[in-house]
Amino acid sequence: MAVFTEVLPDEAGALTERLGAGALLRLQGIAAGIENTNYFVSTSGGEWVLTLFERLDPAQLPFYLGLMRHLARRGLPVPEPRADAAGRILHQVAGRPAALVTRLPGHHQLAPDLHHCAQLGHLLAQMHLAVADFALQQPNLRGLAWWQAMAPRLHPFLAPAQQALLDDEMAFQQQLAAAPAYAALPRGAVHADLFCDNVLFDGLPGHEKLTGAFDFYFAGIDTFAYDLAVCLNDWCLDADDAAIDEARARALVGAYEQHRPLATAEQRLLPALLRSAALRFWLSRLGDWYLPREATLLEPKDPGHFERVLRERIATPWHPPR
Repeated sequence: MAVFTEVLPDEAGALTERLGAGALLRLQGIAAGIENTNYFVSTSGGEWVLTLFERLDPAQLPFYLGLMRHLARRGLPVPEPRADAAGRILHQVAGRPAALVTRLPGHHQLAPDLHHCAQLGHLLAQMHLAVADFALQQPNLRGLAWWQAMAPRLHPFLAPAQQALLDDEMAFQQQLAAAPAYAALPRGAVHADLFCDNVLFDGLPGHEKLTGAFDFYFAGIDTFAYDLAVCLNDWCLDADDAAIDEARARALVGAYEQHRPLATAEQRLLPALLRSAALRFWLSRLGDWYLPREATLLEPKDPGHFERVLRERIATPWHPPR
């Protein structure tokens, strides 16, 4: 667990009582995540997740929480922030900005099969359609500007071949971002981090149903096709290498297009956006590895994984089936 701020039972109980969420029965730290402090909270009124925001600017939080509430109220299986009597969904606990959200049932499926990928495709398209009337605006804070800031900081830690890869890919991504076709891509509020460990399933093995998607704290305004690329790079990898597993990718994209068919430009640029998604997570993992925060964290994830994914996306572009 990322241990940043300890929450005492009295503090958690005061919040749940104030929000009308019931009397505190149990408070348990969540042994996952490296960005925020998270607790499972059981009350007489239900099951919740308490999040204390450790790094995010409080001015950024209304976007994330508002997006969750917007999607939940559209009937999508995402956590809904609990409001106080005045309608506020951002609170204070132990001196930190905090939110209490509904806890969703289910468990992670870290080795997804075709039916898991198809269900994700359905949900992702429904999320993209649902944000058409979401009014809040905030850029993807892990987009190009962040890549440009991180790349020179990480450069000294890399071997020459890695430096060359990073320099070449940054040049490619800057050209992509400047292209009129890219500027015209459909966009809106996207999750931008919808990995397998941010989705829940429940049910008998082989017949699980998607019950929730959470951790919207990297969300922002970006292209819908980029959000799809992030999912493909995690949910649809071949077991033995970084190649796209064709069957799972077809299942995911096929289900997505039942709700929101990809535009011609999205189909054409998806290989480049798969590279964008690989670069983003290579840089973030390099940052966790070489520029760690001063806290008790989980073991940093291997940055080599997304380096291999990026090299494979460059060597073997993947196009959605038509």
